[in-house]
Amino acid sequence: MDKGSIEVLKDNLAAINLSLNRLIFSYEICKKIGLKDSYSEDEFVSFEAMTSRYARTTDMLISKVLRSLDAVEYISGGTVIDAANNAEKRGIADSKELRKLKDLRNSISHEYVTENIVRFFDNVLEFTPDLKTIIERLNEYCAKYVK
Repeated sequence: MDKGSIEVLKDNLAAINLSLNRLIFSYEICKKIGLKDSYSEDEFVSFEAMTSRYARTTDMLISKVLRSLDAVEYISGGTVIDAANNAEKRGIADSKELRKLKDLRNSISHEYVTENIVRFFDNVLEFTPDLKTIIERLNEYCAKYVK
C-alpha cells in the first residue's frame, strides 16, 4: 500500500465528513421549514446553502473520495462510471443510486439563475439521507486504511 495514497484518502475523508456535517446541519433546518410555494429571504438562504452543500458533498464523494480509494487499492483511475461501479463492488453504494445523486448535482451546478434552484429543493431533501448513508458506508469500508 502506498502511504501517500492513504494520506490523500484520509484527507479526502476528513473533508467529506466535514462537508456532510454541514450539509446535515442545513438539511435539518430546511426539513423544519418544509417545502413551500414561496420562501422568506432567510428560508431561501437556508435552502440555497443546503442545495450548494449537497452539490459540493456529492462532487467530493464521486470525484475525489471514491477515486482516492481506488488509488489506495491500486485500481487505475477511470471514468466516473468506473468509480461508481467500483463503489458498488465494495458494497458502498449502488451505481444507479450514485448516478441519481450525481445527476442532481450536475443539474444544480448548471443552474445559473439563483431563483430557479427552488425546483431542486424537494430532490435535495429526498436524496440527502441517501448521500449520508453512502458516506457512512464509505467510512466503514475505509476504516481498515485510515485507522
